[in-house]
Parts: sequence; C-alpha cells; structure tokens
Amino acid sequence: LDAWAEIRQVHGDALADEPPAPPAAALPDYRMEASPEADGMLTSTPGRGLLIKTADCQPVLLAHRSGRHVAALHVGWRGNRCDFPGSGVRRFCALRGLDPADIFAVRGPSLGPARAEFVNFAQEWGESFRPWLDAASMRMDLWSLTRSQLERAGVPPRQIFGLDICTSLNADRFFSHRHDPRSGRQASIIWIEA
Repeated sequence: LDAWAEIRQVHGDALADEPPAPPAAALPDYRMEASPEADGMLTSTPGRGLLIKTADCQPVLLAHRSGRHVAALHVGWRGNRCDFPGSGVRRFCALRGLDPADIFAVRGPSLGPARAEFVNFAQEWGESFRPWLDAASMRMDLWSLTRSQLERAGVPPRQIFGLDICTSLNADRFFSHRHDPRSGRQASIIWIEA
C-alpha cells in the first residue's frame, strides 16, 4: 500500500469518489484541510487505500465481488438515522455500474447495543427506528440497524459480516468516545491490491 485517502468526517452522508491519496512519504506534511468533507469514499484504483477513523462509530468497508472496486463508510448514529449504509451502497453501485447483490460488507468494532444509550430517542430518532430500540434501557442496536439498512440496499445477508466487539465495553483495547470523550481513533482501511 503506497498511498491512502482520508476525508474530513462530518457525520453526514456525502461520498467522495476517488479522493486524493498523497503518497506515504508526503504524509508528515499533508494537511487534512486538503481532504474532502465526507463520510464515505470509493475507489477503483489499485494501491489506493481508503482510511476511516472511528472511536465508537461504525466503520463499514465494502468490496465488489470482482475485487476491482471498494468503498469505506464512517457510520455514526446520525449516519444510521439518514440511512447512510443503504444510500452509500446504492451510490457506490450506481457510480460504478454494480449490482448490490455482488457487494460484500464488513462492519468493524463499534458501540454495541449494551452501550448505545439514547435518552432523547423521540427527538433524535423518531418512531420508524423503534424496532431497534430497547425501551426499558433506551439503548439502540445500531449493529442490527446497519445490517438491516445494508440488506434493504440489496446486499445479501450472507455477504454482511460484523465484528461484534463493543468499543466502549473494551476501552482497554479500543478508543471509545463514550468511555473517554478525549480518546484517539481507530483506523480501518481497505484497498485493492496493486
């Protein structure tokens, strides 16, 4: 891997197509201001890595069956609320002329159902998200919600994988904003072999 692209993640649903990827040697002097504001990116360029940073949000990495197209999504709870897993898959496929049935998805470690508390559920989510809410604890199952959004976008269930590791419950191994608001970030990266 010679170069990787980063984006200025803003908790939305913008997708950057072929974002700039400075060579690794240039990174000490690289300024993030030069990166696009987005929460997802895609590439068909071998050797160009796509890097997502998270500390409780879900990194969702996508690959086409051919191995010639990949995408990376940063899915915070606001991304789930605006169906970024689904819209990200649909736009990735539309931009490359792909069938969602040929997409594989992997969700990395992130905030699990035991820690995703939303005491202001009615204002922050709305009734359409009630199936993923445990009303007794006011906790959301964001993992199941992401899986559902990917499936509704056409990704077959057998091609969706999740690392069910809660970052907040495992703060000794992962950065977690819920555990420590001043935490660092994990990096999730996907690329096409050159």
